[in-house]
Amino acid sequence: MDVHLDPLGTALFWLDYAAVAVFGATGALAAARRKHDIITFGFFAAITGVGGGTLRDLLIGAPVFWVQRPGYIIACLAAATVVWLLGKRGWRFRALLWLDALGMAAYAVVGTAKALSLGVHPFSAVVMGVLTTAFGGVIRDVLAEEPNLLLRREIYITAALLGASVFAVLQLLGAPFWPAGIAGFAAAFGLRACAIKFGWSLPGFIGEDETLDV
Repeated sequence: MDVHLDPLGTALFWLDYAAVAVFGATGALAAARRKHDIITFGFFAAITGVGGGTLRDLLIGAPVFWVQRPGYIIACLAAATVVWLLGKRGWRFRALLWLDALGMAAYAVVGTAKALSLGVHPFSAVVMGVLTTAFGGVIRDVLAEEPNLLLRREIYITAALLGASVFAVLQLLGAPFWPAGIAGFAAAFGLRACAIKFGWSLPGFIGEDETLDV
């Protein structure tokens, strides 16, 4: 299957670094909300930034991307330092939401693109894109004892799924990397932005409460 990832060495490389740094910043913001020290800032940033990509690489049998490239961890630590120096109380949670939306959209494309480049079936590649966006944020929220973004009513996973799917479909149709990547990013970020701004959510399950008989 011919997937057009010609610019993988440049476009995907820089997009990957950007996604890691942005997600790293969300980890540092979570640490800021808990008033942790600078070391914990760095730890939260690193585990949030590379967590999703680590799971993706383990599942598709690829070398874990950051092990031989310490620049990814350095990018996370740099993001943590920026948050430490510039963080202000009033905008932390809103900044976390919007930075997370940016990272989610970028990682939806990056995760899908890497899986496609390694010959993963497009359907599974989309799943890898979604997992890449979700896993680091889940770890961040658990460590910070924050309400998990995945468990909020606002659309999140659906936005990642949309962006990953748009990118994969356009690649299969022969679109170059950048147009497909921008379209996937815009779809994911646009839907998530509307969810943040307007409180959009999918209908929840409606049923009778059940008690568990012991």
